[in-house]
Amino acid sequence: MSVTDVSEAPRWRRLGLWAVKALLAAVFAAAGGAKLVGAQPMVDAFAMIGFGQWFRYLTGAIELAGAAALLLPALSGFAAVLLAATMLGATLAHLTVLPGSPLPAMILLGLCLLVAGAHRSTLEAAARSALLRRD
Repeated sequence: MSVTDVSEAPRWRRLGLWAVKALLAAVFAAAGGAKLVGAQPMVDAFAMIGFGQWFRYLTGAIELAGAAALLLPALSGFAAVLLAATMLGATLAHLTVLPGSPLPAMILLGLCLLVAGAHRSTLEAAARSALLRRD
């Protein structure tokens, strides 16, 4: 669904999609901010992952930028894909290295994929355009 398609969707669907985007933006802004300010649980978690604290900063920056971009209609689909990839990594980290349940990361992954799916035609058009420029 492109930005145009989203605006033509029934009102309840547009409101529901905005509610999901707002929820995701709040969650990712909080999580990204906690990573960037060096909250001790985040420092400890990234120490367990073993890539170094630079990875915490990178992940926090991605989450904050993604949270902001989710609220911009032209960038929502792209932000959702970026954040879905981040949550796929978080899920794998919880399944392999980190203690605790991967369920919160999996739920966020699913919600990001829902938003990306709602903006599918925008993402497809961008992919087509990028492929045509290569030829």
